[in-house]
Amino acid sequence: MTYHPKSDFLRVMIERGFLADCTDYQALDEALVKGVVPAYIGFDATAASLHVGSLIQIMMLRWLQKTGHKPIVLMGGGTTKVGDPSFRADERPLLTPEQIDANIAGIKQVFASYVSFGDGASDAIMVNNAEWLDDLKYLDFLRDIGRHFSVNRMLSFESVKSRLDREQSLSFLEFNYMILQAYDFLELNRRYGCLLQMGGSDQWGNIVNGIDLTRRVLDTEIFGLTSPLLTTSDGKKMGKSQSGAVWLNGDMLSSYEFWQFWRNTTDADVGRFLKLYTELPLEECERLGALEGQEINEAKIVLANEVTALLHGRAAAEHAEATAREVFEKGGVGDDLPTLELTADDLGDGISVVQLIVRSGLAKSGKEAKRLIADGGARIDDAPLTDAGLMIDAARLANPVKLTAGKKRHALVTLG
Repeated sequence: MTYHPKSDFLRVMIERGFLADCTDYQALDEALVKGVVPAYIGFDATAASLHVGSLIQIMMLRWLQKTGHKPIVLMGGGTTKVGDPSFRADERPLLTPEQIDANIAGIKQVFASYVSFGDGASDAIMVNNAEWLDDLKYLDFLRDIGRHFSVNRMLSFESVKSRLDREQSLSFLEFNYMILQAYDFLELNRRYGCLLQMGGSDQWGNIVNGIDLTRRVLDTEIFGLTSPLLTTSDGKKMGKSQSGAVWLNGDMLSSYEFWQFWRNTTDADVGRFLKLYTELPLEECERLGALEGQEINEAKIVLANEVTALLHGRAAAEHAEATAREVFEKGGVGDDLPTLELTADDLGDGISVVQLIVRSGLAKSGKEAKRLIADGGARIDDAPLTDAGLMIDAARLANPVKLTAGKKRHALVTLG
């Protein structure tokens, strides 16, 4: 990236690794220097929480505000009824309006940790695209907006082409998604003076559509900026862990488990993740990322603390670190470990340790749990677990039982 920006926002995006592409670096840079630039990122409400995969976009909105500009968080209350087909092999399940509203309420909680909302020039606002999409008149929309779209061009976008090349069905409902997203940008420009749409690089085609439509309808120059699609150094998609999605809402994933996800970052990713997910100075991110051997583990603790503090608060991060040290270094139990609470009915005359490993989330299936035990990767109360047929009864559960998978993943089993 050879462009040297004048604006703080673009400089941060480039230096910290947020930038994949931009429609016009120089013109956007000049707009950012000239005054407050309102910019948006859209989030579909397909679940009650966003997960770690969305955190790069959330951090972009945070940096936007920190450098003096206005974040617009666009909730896709309308577009979620359609579903984004981008790079998916199948159609998304359709949600009811009630499910979508409940999901939006859950997602709202997360943003308050990252941006400040209000009525000031650079205060963030949250907008729901159902406001303008729900009441569209179909024929008027086709005539006023649809005429600006070339089907030939829409078919050439990679997100659509990949589905068609694999001969997978793409419904007309999904095909409309890119028109609706383009229309969002037009409406946000009309209503809020929004000049910039940001998103992952898989959204490039949708963003360019919105810029083109707004230029045609309103004769306004607006911009697009994308971030790289993040994978971990071992090729895994960001946002998933061994036990499932890494949710941002505390009621769906505890602050301890969130902290633990970052503590388990692979060595090769530490420096990059510090730049993207924390606000530590660049030099410090580079210094920590270059550590080796045992020292890189201390860098991972810094990463886990900083990321957790942004989302859950500094006290939660410190508490998670203290719990982890107690568990790993002193062999203690710790208050914050993921806990499986059994009832007397669950227990009956006894329950197999294999079942407990699966139910506590340390393995996905009985087969995986048995393999873990056979490979010497399981412990019970810090002692090696070698018997896959071991039954746990009420007497054994008089005190909490600690299960361990590998070196770093733990769970407690208690009897309620």
